[in-house]
Amino acid sequence: MSDFEFVFALYSLLLGLSMVELLGGLGRALEARFAAEAEKEKFAIGWLTPMLAIFVMLDLLSFWAAAWAARGDIAVSSATLMAVAAFASIYFLAARLVFPSHPEGFANLDTHYFRVRRIVLGLLLLLLAAQLAFYLSQPDLAKNLTHTVAWVMTVILVAQMVAAMWVRHRGWTIAILATLIARYIVIYLL
Repeated sequence: MSDFEFVFALYSLLLGLSMVELLGGLGRALEARFAAEAEKEKFAIGWLTPMLAIFVMLDLLSFWAAAWAARGDIAVSSATLMAVAAFASIYFLAARLVFPSHPEGFANLDTHYFRVRRIVLGLLLLLLAAQLAFYLSQPDLAKNLTHTVAWVMTVILVAQMVAAMWVRHRGWTIAILATLIARYIVIYLL
């Protein structure tokens, strides 16, 4: 087993749990929606929380792919294991907050989105900063950051995430989240 395989086992376990948390949250929201329909009560999943979940999942996949790109620069050490556990745990926390534990307590999950968006997106920005710092500390990886396109795409990502943290208008928020999601889909398909 290589150093990367050893470290990646922990990383992938925690990131996998983050994906499960996102899907479990969606499942709870759907169950609440079905129960509300059966009881003739009002409950709407809305657009914002599911869009945030999609964005977090796509962002999570980008970090999973980034780990693969960094595989040659990963060495097993206590510091590496703690850093990987902290990094992936922050991701789990962000994923855990996307959907409420008890969605039936909301008439519309858009309300929940506006309560957690700054925390979730702030955590993702923190992880992005940590990733950039790691890349800059590794000469082989730092070469990837010398391209203007990489920096432009990163600045656009950060600007969109900051906008999503602060824009209050529902329509504009949907548009921002849609562009964040589209950005990842385009990058993944290229």
